[in-house]
Amino acid sequence: MAFIQTHSRSRRGSGVTRRRFGGAVLETVLILPVLLYLAFGIVEFGYFFYVKHSLEGSARDGCRAFIAAGATPTDISNGVGASMTASNLASSGYTIVTTDAPASGGGTFTVTGGNYGSCVAGDTITVTVTCTWGTAGSGYRPWALISTSKAVVGAAVMRKEG
Repeated sequence: MAFIQTHSRSRRGSGVTRRRFGGAVLETVLILPVLLYLAFGIVEFGYFFYVKHSLEGSARDGCRAFIAAGATPTDISNGVGASMTASNLASSGYTIVTTDAPASGGGTFTVTGGNYGSCVAGDTITVTVTCTWGTAGSGYRPWALISTSKAVVGAAVMRKEG
């Protein structure tokens, strides 16, 4: 039995060296800032929409607390405050505005401690919770894409029960 030996060229033995240029490093340096900008922008806008969703949920909780018969404006504050605390936004400097649009017509008025008794069954109650992005999103602004003076607003509308 005879073995046939074939000659193969080894890359090491060929004496040909391959020159490397910094193409991969250059591409990384050019693309990395763009990818970081996108990633941190996604984080910032994602947190903005989280805050907006939390304010809408807080407004809904406050509105739900006030539409029950015999409720007072303190119930709105308690409902919104509990929801904001659960969302870790209690220190965001939020404000609550409650308006009533009477079913009988005659325009709308802002509900305060003194005039909440005029809110009757069938009235449309609107609770709006507002804060600024500078106070709510203070720790999640890596690129500061959203202005600190941007108002973040959540609102809920429900009918007063009898």
